[in-house]
Amino acid sequence: MRKLQIEAAEIVRSAIQEELARSEESRYDHRLHGLLLLAAGHSCRDVAGLFGEDDTTVQRWVRRFERGGLGALRERKRTGRPRTLSVQQWNELQADLLKTPQECGLTAALWDGPSLAKHVRCRFGLELSVRQCQRIFRELSLSLRNGAQSAA
Repeated sequence: MRKLQIEAAEIVRSAIQEELARSEESRYDHRLHGLLLLAAGHSCRDVAGLFGEDDTTVQRWVRRFERGGLGALRERKRTGRPRTLSVQQWNELQADLLKTPQECGLTAALWDGPSLAKHVRCRFGLELSVRQCQRIFRELSLSLRNGAQSAA
């Protein structure tokens, strides 16, 4: 039997990680799956690599489990500023970034912080700084230029 492969695996991986981040239950399930792999003999480093997490994050899951059992893996109250873009806007923005800036009505030849800031302002009426837009590129784990995608 031939090995099955997913086309555009990095894009799919980013999409799945984004989906996991959307709900407390999915993050809890994510941690449970990580612990299952650890219980099956995989190392924290292996699990972290498979799950797109840092080694210390997986180690933190283990410590939380050891201190408080399964309940300790549940989501804690999150602090910090909520996202400026709604989930729907975020999805629309991801789809837009698959296109060239020209296809989105911009004059820029390449996607960069300033062109993304302008696009978000025109499309959603939101003001994001160039730095915030650069973080969006990094969060998507993609280098987006001319609508072409590659792993960052």
